[in-house]
Amino acid sequence: MALVAIVGRPNVGKSTLFNRLVGMRQAIVDETAGVTRDRHYGKCEWCGTEFSVVDTGGYTSNSDDVFEEAIRRQVVIAIEEADVVLFMCEAATGITDYDAEIADLLRRSKKPVVLCVNKVDSGEKLYDAYDFYALGLGEVWTISAANGSGTGDLLDAVVKVLPDEAEAEDDHAGLPHIAIVGRPNVGKSSMTNALLGEERNIVTPVAGTTRDSISTYYNKFGHEFMLVDTAGMRRRSKVHEDLEFYSVLRAMRTIEHSDVCILMIDATLGMEAQDMNIFNIIQKNRKGCVLVVNKWDLFEKESNTMRDYRESLKARLAPSNDIPVIFTSVLDKQRILDVLDAAAHVAENMKRRIPTSALNDAMLPEIENYPPPAWKGKYVKIKYVTQLPTRTPQFAFFCNLPQWVKDPYKRFLENKIRQHFDFTGCPIQVYTRAK
Repeated sequence: MALVAIVGRPNVGKSTLFNRLVGMRQAIVDETAGVTRDRHYGKCEWCGTEFSVVDTGGYTSNSDDVFEEAIRRQVVIAIEEADVVLFMCEAATGITDYDAEIADLLRRSKKPVVLCVNKVDSGEKLYDAYDFYALGLGEVWTISAANGSGTGDLLDAVVKVLPDEAEAEDDHAGLPHIAIVGRPNVGKSSMTNALLGEERNIVTPVAGTTRDSISTYYNKFGHEFMLVDTAGMRRRSKVHEDLEFYSVLRAMRTIEHSDVCILMIDATLGMEAQDMNIFNIIQKNRKGCVLVVNKWDLFEKESNTMRDYRESLKARLAPSNDIPVIFTSVLDKQRILDVLDAAAHVAENMKRRIPTSALNDAMLPEIENYPPPAWKGKYVKIKYVTQLPTRTPQFAFFCNLPQWVKDPYKRFLENKIRQHFDFTGCPIQVYTRAK
C-alpha cells in the first residue's frame, strides 16, 4: 500500500489534517507547538483509492529542545519511507527559514511532493498562499484542516501522483494487538525499538517522551502482530498538563483495544501502587498480560535473586498467579526475544478453544473429589461444563443451584482449569448457570 507522509515545521496543523484524513481523532492535537514526536500511522480512502498516511513531528533546527534532533531524524526517515510527501505550510506566517530548509530537503529526496498551505479559512488569506510558489515545488493547494475546506482537491492531487505499481499489502485486521504499557520512563519505547531493530520511537531520559499510542506492524522471528507503544501512565494526582492527560487517556484506550498487554516495571523500584493500578486496568478489561521487569542489569544480585523477586511479584499479584514474568535489560538486549515468545504464547492462549468432552473429562472428576459446599442443607450438583463462544476464555458450569456457588469455589474451578489446560497469562471467567 502506498505511503503518504505529512511533513512541515511545528504547529502548522499536520496532526489536525492527519485526523481528518484517517477519519478519527487518532493523533493528539493541541495549540502547544511540538506535541507530535513520533511517526503516527493511519489509513485513508479517497475515491476508491486506499493509502497509508504518516503524521510526523514538526521539523526544526538549532533549537534548545531536547527532542529536536530525534524528531528531525524521524521526519527524514518518514520522507525516505514515503511514496508521496505532503508538505504543509501556514498562510499567516509566510515562508519561514524552516519551510525553506524542508523544501530543500524534499527537492533532494526526488520524491513526488504535494505542497499545501493550511489555515486558509477566509478569502483574504487566499492571497497569502501565492507566496509559497517561491519554494519551487509546483502547484500550491490551499486548505483549512480544522474545517475541512480544500481537502477534497488536495486529496485529488495526492491520489494523482500515487505510484501505480503500489500493491496493496495484506490487511493487518485480525492480527493480535500487543500493547506495551507501564509508568513513565520504564523503557517502553526502548523495548519497541529493540524488538523492531530500528529507531521507530523517540527515546530520551525525560519521563513522558511518548505522547501518542504508536502502532507498528511486526513480522519477525516467526511472529506476526501489531505492536503498540503507549505513553507512560502516572497517578491522576500527578498529571498536571492537558497533553499528558490526553496521553494517559489514549494509553487506557489502547489497553481496551489490545489483546495482550506487556506491563513493564522498573526492577530497581519494584511493583509500586501505580503498577498495580495499571495491572488492575488490564484485568478489568480482560486482556492477556506479560509482566516484564526491565533494568535488571541495574539490580544488585545474589544467589536466587531472580527466584525470590518472582515469588514476591506473584504474591503481590495474587490471586492472578499465572502471569509470565520475564527479567530484561533492554539496553543490553537481554531476554527481549523471550518477551516476544511469551506475548505470542499468551495471544494464542486467548484464542484457545477446549472441546466440551475434554473439558468434562478433566473437570467432573475434580468436582466429584471436591464438591461445592452445601448451603442450608442443600447440595449443589454440577452436571457439566462448556466453554462459551467469547473472545476471552469463559466457562459455564451447569448445576441445580447456581446461586449457592460462591466466589471461593469459582476460584477453585478456575485454578483446576488452569491446571489441566494452558491458559498462562489469560484472564478466565467462570459462570454458574441453571441446568
